Amino acid sequence: MLIAVLIIQVLSALALIFLVLLHSGRGGGLSDMFGGGLGASAAGSTVVEKNLDRITVVAAVIFIFASVALALLLDK
Repeated sequence: MLIAVLIIQVLSALALIFLVLLHSGRGGGLSDMFGGGLGASAAGSTVVEKNLDRITVVAAVIFIFASVALALLLDK
């Protein structure tokens, strides 16, 4: 069980890092390479940005739950 939670923790951390880097900042970001900045002047107004936000939140929730589960497993 501990190994499974550790794997989920590492994979969700890597996914979270990747997803945060895909978000566009003030001057654009890596999401521009994948079509995130196709003429949208306001950040988060495109469908791609909204979906990227949702996926990032899901990855963050998985990371939080894995962190809590890991803490509970290591406490025993």
